[in-house]
Amino acid sequence: MVSHIKSVRLNGLPEALRRELIDERHKRGWSQLELGKRLGLPQTHISGIETGKIVPRFDTLLDLVRVLDRDLLLVPRTLVPAVQALIRDHNGPDLAADTNDGERSLYAPDPDNQLDAEKG
Repeated sequence: MVSHIKSVRLNGLPEALRRELIDERHKRGWSQLELGKRLGLPQTHISGIETGKIVPRFDTLLDLVRVLDRDLLLVPRTLVPAVQALIRDHNGPDLAADTNDGERSLYAPDPDNQLDAEKG
């Protein structure tokens, strides 16, 4: 069977994913050793994953994200911008309201309506 999709072997996890994993570990106050103990992996393996020197197997990656209270999700590429906007809004609505071009995110709360709602 001929496939039109060329097989690509990652040299490491994408930087954004590694950064998020590290940030989540830090939020919990866990060292690499602590995270490794929770996963049954040596600290050196956690270090290798975080630095991009080791590409974890899928089941290891799944365990890693789940122990950090995250999950992997398949999203149709056409919906990626919408999902990213939802995540940005969830992580910090103030950040979503301030964009570089001065425009407010479509889903950002309207500060004028917030004031009216607070007045009751």
